[in-house]
Amino acid sequence: MNAPGTTAQQAHHSDWLDHAIRVGLVAYGVVHLLVGWLALQLAFGEKEDSASNSGALHYLAQQPMGGFLVWAIAVGMLFLVVWRLLEFGFGFRDESDDKKRWRKRATSLFKAVIYGAIGWSAVQVATGSGGGGGTDSTTAKIMDLPGGQLIVGAIGLAIIGYGISLVVRGWTEKFREHLDAQGQSGQDGSAYVLMGKVGYIAKGVAIAIVGGLFCYAAITHDAKKSGGLDQALQTVLEQPFGPVLLTAIALGIGAYGIFCFARAKHLSR
Repeated sequence: MNAPGTTAQQAHHSDWLDHAIRVGLVAYGVVHLLVGWLALQLAFGEKEDSASNSGALHYLAQQPMGGFLVWAIAVGMLFLVVWRLLEFGFGFRDESDDKKRWRKRATSLFKAVIYGAIGWSAVQVATGSGGGGGTDSTTAKIMDLPGGQLIVGAIGLAIIGYGISLVVRGWTEKFREHLDAQGQSGQDGSAYVLMGKVGYIAKGVAIAIVGGLFCYAAITHDAKKSGGLDQALQTVLEQPFGPVLLTAIALGIGAYGIFCFARAKHLSR
């Protein structure tokens, strides 16, 4: 009988996991396309749903076969969580630098949390259980802890750092490592790379703004100043040329969704 660690390691390198990852990436792409669509509606003053992951899932649930599709996204996110957790436990063993290996593993764990949060939101939407009091209420609870302002500020800086890393990844086209050689060749490959570049940069900018809101909440000791993606996009809309900037970010987030489809088709891990 194989030891649990050996079984998990075999699962990490199995073909079935590749298929599961592809399903998850398609689900992730759908979520980004919907968020981009809602953000575009916000830019043109036609907003009905929150331009966030949760808002996208609520929007999807209202469509024909919406309940089934939301459950499918929840399952897809579960697949991605399993992938990242296996990667955290057994991945990057060919990396000779211990610091880089553990940094990559920490990144995988962070992504597992993100996928898990989207998956949990999908389950809540599918079951009609709703959600909590929102980001500001969570921030308020953290604020009440000893050193709460510092904790919220640190969270904000971490989110900003993650956003900047996505922008850098997009600008330098480092995401090419996620596409096999076939996915990078020819006219279609050039389109995939363009979608990835635009998508990573736009998503990074949006996430960095979310982090900025957390930092501002920490500085002002006002939890209501914090917020998720929807509030970040609202902040963009309130700036000079806001509708134009928000339209660009919305199209970029949509482009990231299309890149997820390309990555699912030409998976390289």
